[in-house]
Amino acid sequence: MRKTIRSAIGASLIGMCTFLSGTALAQNTYPSRPITIIVPFAPGGNLDVTTRIVGAELSKILGQPIAVENKAGAGGAIGHQALARANPDGYTLLTTANGSFTVTPRLQKGKRPFEAREFAPIGMIGITPQVLEVRGTEKFKTFNDFLSYAKANPGKVTVGHSGNGTTNHISLLQLEEAAGIKLNIVPYKGSGPALSDLLGGQIDAVVDQLPSSMSYLKSGKLSPLAVTTIQRAPDLPDVPTFAEFGLKNFDVSTASGLLAPANTPTSVIEQLNKALNQALRNKDVADRLISLGSAPTPMSSKQFSEFLASEDAKAEALEKRGVLVAE
Repeated sequence: MRKTIRSAIGASLIGMCTFLSGTALAQNTYPSRPITIIVPFAPGGNLDVTTRIVGAELSKILGQPIAVENKAGAGGAIGHQALARANPDGYTLLTTANGSFTVTPRLQKGKRPFEAREFAPIGMIGITPQVLEVRGTEKFKTFNDFLSYAKANPGKVTVGHSGNGTTNHISLLQLEEAAGIKLNIVPYKGSGPALSDLLGGQIDAVVDQLPSSMSYLKSGKLSPLAVTTIQRAPDLPDVPTFAEFGLKNFDVSTASGLLAPANTPTSVIEQLNKALNQALRNKDVADRLISLGSAPTPMSSKQFSEFLASEDAKAEALEKRGVLVAE
C-alpha cells in the first residue's frame, strides 16, 4: 500500500514538474505565434493609425506577425470587454486611451462595462494634442466666431467626436462648462466616421487628435480653430490654444498605450514593454509619430499603471463636479 502511494505521489510530482517546465518553456519562447492588437475604435482614427505604425515595428522586434483588429463601439467599451475575455497569454493585446479607459465606464448606468483590474498595463505609446476643426469653407473662420455663434444659438452647433467617454468627448464637455455654451454633441464609433461626416457637411465641427486629422489640415480640406493643450502643438505653431481665448487652465490631451488581460505572466509583460519601448525609440517610428503630432512616450509598465491611476482620479473629479453623467 505504501509503495502504491509513493508511486502515485511520484507520478504526480513528475506530472507537475512536466507542467511547470512546459509553462516556463512557453514563457521563455514567447512569442511563438501571431499576436493580435485590438483597436477599440473604427479604422482611420488616432489609435488605429498609431497602432499600425507601432505594430509593424513590434512585429519585427518580436519576430511574429501582428494583426490589428478593430472592435468599435460604446466609446471603446466593446474592445476593452473583448480583451478582458481573452486568454492572458500575451497573444491578444489592446491599444487604449486615457479617456476610454477611465471615463467610458463612468458614463454607463448600472454595472460598469469593464474595470481597471481586468487589465495589465504594458506601456505608453504617446501623448497627442487635440484640435477643434471645421471644413475649410466653413463660416467659422476663428475660434471666437465659433464661440459667438454657439452662445447666440444654444444647441445648434453640431460637433462630432470619436465616442462617449473618449478624451475628445471630455474636451467638448469641458468646453461647454468653461465657455458657458451648449453644443449638439454627436458621438461616433471613431474619428474616421466623424471626419467623414464633417467633410461631407453633415456636422459643423469635430474635436480630433492630430494623427488622424493632419492630412486634412495640411491639404486645407479642414481648418484648425484651436488646440486643447496648454501649449501650442509643435506641428500647428500658428494655431492658438483654448486657454489663449480665455479658457484658463484648459488642458486636454490623449495618451495611448498597450494593455494585456489581467494575469498575463509578468515575464511576458516585461518582454512586451521592452519591445514597445524599443519600437518607440526607433528613429523611423518616432519621426512618423511626431510628423502626425504624437509625442512618443516610452515608460515602464509600472509608470504606465501609475499614469492610468492618476487619470482615473481626474475622471472621478469630473464625475463629482457633474461634468460626467451616466446615461
